[in-house]
Amino acid sequence: MRYEMVIGLETHVELDTKSKIFCSCGGHSAAGDPNSCVCPACCGMPGMLPVMNKRVVELAVMAGLLLNCDISKYTTFDKKNYYYPDLPCAYQITQLNHPICTNGCVDLKTSEGERQIHIKQIHMEEDAGKLVHVGKFSNIDFNRTSVPLIEIVSQPDFRSAEEVLIYLNKLKSMFRASGISECEEGAMRCDVNVSVRPEGSDELGVRTEIKNMSSFEAIERAIRFEAQRHIDAIEFETEELVQETRRFDDATGKTFAMRNKETEADYRYFPDANLMPIIIDDEWLAEIKANMPKAIDEKENMYRDAGISEKEIEMLISNHNVSVLLDETVERGCDAKGAASWILTDCAGILRKNEKLLSDLEITADELSAIIKMVDSGDVNRQSGRKILAAVIEEGADPVAYCKENGLDSKVDTSVIEETIEKVIEENAKAVEDFKSGKVKAKQALFGACMRELKGTANTDVIRELLDKRLENI
Repeated sequence: MRYEMVIGLETHVELDTKSKIFCSCGGHSAAGDPNSCVCPACCGMPGMLPVMNKRVVELAVMAGLLLNCDISKYTTFDKKNYYYPDLPCAYQITQLNHPICTNGCVDLKTSEGERQIHIKQIHMEEDAGKLVHVGKFSNIDFNRTSVPLIEIVSQPDFRSAEEVLIYLNKLKSMFRASGISECEEGAMRCDVNVSVRPEGSDELGVRTEIKNMSSFEAIERAIRFEAQRHIDAIEFETEELVQETRRFDDATGKTFAMRNKETEADYRYFPDANLMPIIIDDEWLAEIKANMPKAIDEKENMYRDAGISEKEIEMLISNHNVSVLLDETVERGCDAKGAASWILTDCAGILRKNEKLLSDLEITADELSAIIKMVDSGDVNRQSGRKILAAVIEEGADPVAYCKENGLDSKVDTSVIEETIEKVIEENAKAVEDFKSGKVKAKQALFGACMRELKGTANTDVIRELLDKRLENI
């Protein structure tokens, strides 16, 4: 008998905010040493009340708009009650009765054709802390407690691991490009619900949930293992399938039972009386829509039209800050394709030399556009432009001032170039003889010697032109 997978996802995404969801402690990226980013509110001290972070609401609405959801004008918070050491209040503030977004959908392009995945809801909630196991002991780090999350709950519409990975990569690209989340360092985690059924059946099989997975590779392996486990249980009665929560062991590639799957009743949800309902009126919704960046498909097409390659587009879309830098540089009058090359080739090369990633790039659009314009106008050659760029990235130098202080202006007097050419010809007699005997590479050697003498400051086209004229008369 042939079987098909039925998969649903609960995807938790940490939002890119400067502070936590209900207090002023720093967000996900602010934490340093364990328990260094906590306050009485987020570590559950008695009498402390939550205060809603407005930016969390706006980012959640943006996510809903990107996923074609209905935005709730009236949304509330609920308490989800369970005990675990990393949950200081023994409840999590989340949304059950009135989630902020509902009824969305995402279009996917797969090897089997186009598919549409329906979104049941998106809700806001706070993250829990983290247990760090050391030998016989478990330490608790509350830095992550109350970091803002959105949970995107899909319908059980996925039929393969391939569809799951395409969906997750699309979410990741959209959220990065929109500044909603960087989706890195555990900031995007999934609970994967898996069941199987005979092909053509409408009935759902026994469902198991694989918890808290952040590696896309591990998610694919876990889905394939779990689906085969279900099929073996049905076909060969290897075990009795029960609804349960399981964990994936990356070393063995297998899933293992953790506990029976909880139901909604087990969590004893009730409305959080400490948080007032949030009303999203037409004016606020219009403001959020107006401040949304270009949709990812629109941005990709814009880059394509500018002549940027598909590989470069992928790099730009996957890094929100770099994409914004390119857009702002273009707004300052620079060519998009050329600016993309400066960012993805020259800037990336300088960062690699310093053992840094493109995401670590610190340069403003004003600084980058100033360098590009100096090169494009001929005031500075490309080699000097790279020197200036390195100084800006590595030392925080001002590009114009650095150019002047280090004599990198390529408008060198032609008499200086001519004198340099004469010197090079005198000192490289063999290369001159080789050129006269027809060896083309000899001229390139003479050109290189001129560039070294001029320290890369002169316009290369002028050097070539004057060198050619001089060699014609030899």
